[in-house]
Amino acid sequence: MTMHLEGPWLSTTGKRKGKVKFASAEHARKARELDESWKELLKRQGIELEEKKRKRAMSAGNLSSTGYSLAIPAGRNTTAHIKSVDTGAGNATLAPAKVYTGTKVKGIATMHKSNAVPVFSNEEAVAISNMRR
Repeated sequence: MTMHLEGPWLSTTGKRKGKVKFASAEHARKARELDESWKELLKRQGIELEEKKRKRAMSAGNLSSTGYSLAIPAGRNTTAHIKSVDTGAGNATLAPAKVYTGTKVKGIATMHKSNAVPVFSNEEAVAISNMRR
């Protein structure tokens, strides 16, 4: 299986739409007129989106009115540095290498690609060597 580059639909970046490019100046003029007529229609119906957003933002207040402050909470000391715990233990030593000392396994064969398989008998070795994909 190979790796493929996927398009921006699978990405979390690059989701913003770019600047609208029109085919001609006539299309741009028509789009501006339609936008203005849409805003007029909303204003006639009593819906002003910018005004609604502005009112909501102004009514939110600031962080200090919600009880948020940057002061250190009561009961928390201002420790400059916390020392690490000394357990008194020394360094760990390297474990000895594991070596097979038995007599059952005759060797290791590669069956498909890099699949290592233990070989227990001569018949198995011949069978593995004759296998095809």
